[in-house]
Amino acid sequence: MKTQGRKNVHGKGGVRFKAAYTTSKDKSMLRNVVTQLIISGKVEVTYTVAKQVSPIADRLVTYAKKGDLASIRQAARFVRDVYTDKTESMTALQKLFKEIGPKFKDRNGGYTRILKLDNRKGDNAPICLVSFVA
Repeated sequence: MKTQGRKNVHGKGGVRFKAAYTTSKDKSMLRNVVTQLIISGKVEVTYTVAKQVSPIADRLVTYAKKGDLASIRQAARFVRDVYTDKTESMTALQKLFKEIGPKFKDRNGGYTRILKLDNRKGDNAPICLVSFVA
């Protein structure tokens, strides 16, 4: 017999189903990580996040290499509008198109590198360093 009570709450009926992590939260997290990668050049994340971040960052570098208005708008849809330094002279999008794009002008893909580091102390999740290649 099925328990009666309110859904998705602790208590009388119990928790039968509770969606923990949605697609919108995942996309928002990836936007934050990619923006931080553009700002600092490297970021430490878990292995599963690193596998998701790498193709997105490669696509954004390809947009930056093109450099036309349509590419700027495509990249602006994904990159957060934050400043790269305290003086607020350059945003992450401007850094992508002025510094990172021209740096990879002669390279055909493979702009990011995933290096496995160690496991996280709390939950033993594998940690990786995602960085742009030199």
